[in-house]
This record gives sequence, structure tokens and C-alpha cells, in this order.
Amino acid sequence: MWGRRTVANGAGVSFLPVLGHQEETRAAYDGVVDLYASMFANGLETHPFARNMISTFAELVRGTGNLRVADVGCGPGHVTAMLHDLGLDAFGLDLSPAMVAHARRAHPALRFDEARMEALPVEDGALGGVLAHYSMIHTPPGELPALLAEQVRVLAPGGLLLVSFFGTEGPEPVRFDHKVTPAYSWPADRFAELLAEAGLVTFARLLHDPASERGFLDTHLLARRP
Repeated sequence: MWGRRTVANGAGVSFLPVLGHQEETRAAYDGVVDLYASMFANGLETHPFARNMISTFAELVRGTGNLRVADVGCGPGHVTAMLHDLGLDAFGLDLSPAMVAHARRAHPALRFDEARMEALPVEDGALGGVLAHYSMIHTPPGELPALLAEQVRVLAPGGLLLVSFFGTEGPEPVRFDHKVTPAYSWPADRFAELLAEAGLVTFARLLHDPASERGFLDTHLLARRP
């Protein structure tokens, strides 16, 4: 199923197709904004591994000299704000208009826009970094290469991608019932292969026991565009 939504741009208003699963994901997150935001009111204070991977990502991006970073799937904007506090020119993008509206209210000094991850409103090679913090987990496996290709498109040479997701020890991704809407866990090696196929070089990874009852490994891969 395809839907249509309007997107304002410099040339006026265009109509972009929205896949059925994206409509479902958008509606699901629109419906839990306040609850979801309250769960992350303190940012990543209770997630030391993720917090430190993001800090490492920010340090490496600063080293490239290109401080412009997109937080794709930014949700209520707490990680975008963290990136800003770490010295980056960070902005947030999300499929859910309600999440974008909340992020704008919570962090009025920062930029947040509605966007799809496979059609980012960013120029080619413009960014020093892209952060995808558990934001690709709802994408069906067959559509993930298109999302990763889009991350590569907007990264400058030497730019960095930090992607976090739920890891599984099996050979293939596993669909599971996420509390908001269905999601997928991935074997770290298989996800790293997809990054390589997209043209990225994975040079660091961190897998650790979960901070929730789901039982999947929390997984973080850090990759660079050559």
C-alpha cells in the first residue's frame, strides 16, 4: 500500500509516496509521543555504553572538521540535543510529525524536520556524520540497503555513520513485536556486510547485554565513508 504526503521545499510543494509500513510506523509513534518522550527525559543517563559510543562518534566527527550531523529518526530530540552539547552542528529528522513537533518544543534552539530516511533533505556529501540511534529497526530487511545508500549519499568523504540496533546471534534478522510497532533485530556481522555493500568501512563495534527485557544484544556499529 502506498500513501501520499506533502513536503514543502524551495520550489513549492511536492507529493512523495509513503510505504504502508512507514505509514503504520508514523501513526504508531504519533500516538505515543508523550509516553515515549517521558521515557527519555533524562537522555541516555541510564545507558552508559550508548552514551559513550555517541561521545566517541562526536569526537571523531569533530576531527574531520565538518561538524554538520543529522540525527535520523530523532524522535523527541534528546540525542540531537546531546550531539549539540558535544560540539556538533546537529539537526534532527523524523518520519513522525508529532515527534518533530515535540522535539521543536523541547529544544527550540535546534532544527527538526519531518523526513523519510530513504529521502533525506540533505545535499550530496554535505555531512560530517549521520547518527541512526535505533531508528532503522522498523525497516524491513529488503529495504534496508536503500536507507544505507542514502546515508552514504549525504556523507562527505571521511564522514562517519553510527548505527545502533537490537542484535541477534542467529544468521538472519529476526522480526519481533516492539512495544510501539514491529521491528527487526540483526546479527552484527550481517549488518556490517550491508554497510560494506553500501560503501562504508566498519571500524568499531560494541555489543552488550540489553538494558531491557527484550533479551537482544544492544549493538552499535561505527563506520566511515572512504
